[in-house]
Amino acid sequence: MSFRNRLTLFFVAIVILPMVSMAFVLFRLLSDNERGKADARIAARQQTARNLYAEDAERAGRLAGRVGGDPALARALRARDDAAATRRADALVQELGLARVRIATTTGRALVDSGSAVATAVAERDLVDPGGRRYRLELSDRTAPAFARSVRRITGLHVVVRSGGRTLGATLNGVPNRPLPMPVGEVDVGEREYRVASFGDREGFGDAATRVSLFAGQDETDEAIGQARLLAGALLAGFFILAFTFAAVVSRSLQSRIAAFLVAAQRLGRGDFSSEVPVEGNDEFAALGVEFNSMARQLEGRLAELDRQRTRLENQLRRIGEAFASNLDRDALLEIAVRTTVDGVIADGGRALLRPAPGEAPAERASSGDPAGLAEVVAQVEGEVLASGQPREVSIDSGSALGHPLRGASAEVQGVVSVWRRDRPFAPNERELFHYLAAQTGVSLENVELHETVQREAVTDELTGLANHRRFQEALESELERARRFETGVGLVMLDVDDFKKVNDTYGHQVGDRVLKEVARVLRVESREVDLPARYGGEELAVILPAADLEGAFGLAERVRHGIEAIDVPIPGDRPLRVTASFGAAALPESAHDQGSLIAAADAALYVAKRSGKNRTTRAEAQRARPSG
Repeated sequence: MSFRNRLTLFFVAIVILPMVSMAFVLFRLLSDNERGKADARIAARQQTARNLYAEDAERAGRLAGRVGGDPALARALRARDDAAATRRADALVQELGLARVRIATTTGRALVDSGSAVATAVAERDLVDPGGRRYRLELSDRTAPAFARSVRRITGLHVVVRSGGRTLGATLNGVPNRPLPMPVGEVDVGEREYRVASFGDREGFGDAATRVSLFAGQDETDEAIGQARLLAGALLAGFFILAFTFAAVVSRSLQSRIAAFLVAAQRLGRGDFSSEVPVEGNDEFAALGVEFNSMARQLEGRLAELDRQRTRLENQLRRIGEAFASNLDRDALLEIAVRTTVDGVIADGGRALLRPAPGEAPAERASSGDPAGLAEVVAQVEGEVLASGQPREVSIDSGSALGHPLRGASAEVQGVVSVWRRDRPFAPNERELFHYLAAQTGVSLENVELHETVQREAVTDELTGLANHRRFQEALESELERARRFETGVGLVMLDVDDFKKVNDTYGHQVGDRVLKEVARVLRVESREVDLPARYGGEELAVILPAADLEGAFGLAERVRHGIEAIDVPIPGDRPLRVTASFGAAALPESAHDQGSLIAAADAALYVAKRSGKNRTTRAEAQRARPSG
């Protein structure tokens, strides 16, 4: 490929392709930015609509107290006179300015239903007459059309309120009679496209879900996107023209200068060091010509300079070795150590072996180069180092190998670093440098081990070996965030050893500690690999169950409870001690909506189990209401 073609390819590679990619990304970012702004605006107005809906429901709740306490209505309900109750409800609708009043039995049968069928923002209240009969009062003082007009007036957006599959109120005609996007999406109404943000589903009259949707026209957003793209396209086109012109000028200049250098280089290649490269101007090419002209005179000096560079390299390698001690990544550390030692002593290759666990055979963790043909000498030097715990050098025929032990915090030999090469043995200064670097690698491994120990102890309970309270809180927060992101559940089991204080008072704290250890052992055995058993505090333990529902949490609790029943704690001079535990099971979203309420739900269920006779599991009650928004 000619130099001109290479320049053309270079221009395409560094200008055309990046510009096309940048244009694509820029247009996408502009589009996303404008849509993000539009979504932010509609989200802010959606919050206003939420607040209006909440205010209407709160006001209806206050009026529900007056309706529920009305004597005439109470007498009619007590007498089971539905007609009288309806008449009194009609009167209350007029007196209090209500939109609708509905009273139903616990089975859902409506006894009274007075007012508008399109009322919304419902407040509920349970009624109980002296005979113990229970009713549910549903009340609203705002109709859906009035609510939609109010939101339209404040936010400037169209509003559609639907419940039970029908439209209760709307400020926009022609909306398709199908489920609207939730929470955000796009809908075509007639010939216009709208961005839709919905919230709900909230309970309405007769348990029918109510959904409020806000519509914002896409015309303004599309126009802003088009203008931004037009401006960006113009700027990119101008840059392209400028770059093309500059590239053409530079290409012609480079070709003429390179041709002159090529002729001079060919003469130098033939040994004609007296020929000089023409030097023109004061740019980089002129400087390059000066260097060409002085190259022949500097060859001898360069040999001496190479020797000085080697000395400096050795010093730099020593500094690298001192830096090993601060590295906390075991595998990365060994890779650096092997490469550095191989380069430092000019070896053909090297590797690092580490024991996976004390007493096990060492395994290769990092390597550089192939020991083909030198496997015997490498294996012998590594075996001698592992057996003696001391540095060794072995030479067999034309192959030589060096080995150095690697020790951890326990001072036991954990592995070995070795290097090898053919044809010549290692010089004394090379052996010294190798052992120095290998010793620094051992110090670094000790630091890694100590760091891992500190990290492990920071999140582990010393007595039980389970996660401690801090680790429990961090893991629960992380699992709840993952559950919200992927719309999955999280289970939580809380357990407390029954009569644990009595065990401590009767047998002493050492027996109490053995009891906790045995309970923790059962907890680990019965938990899944993804579960996190933890010591919550004192004799109270807990298990976090990712992607589990309430029944899954209950099932684990029962297995653990039966396992604890089977524990026999030996008591010197007495019968083995048998213990039991009480459990509370909860899950998100069945029992709670956030971290605090989930812990509270499981804890409450635990104490219900305690009060109900102990040695049992209680499910947490279902949460009564989700927080608005």
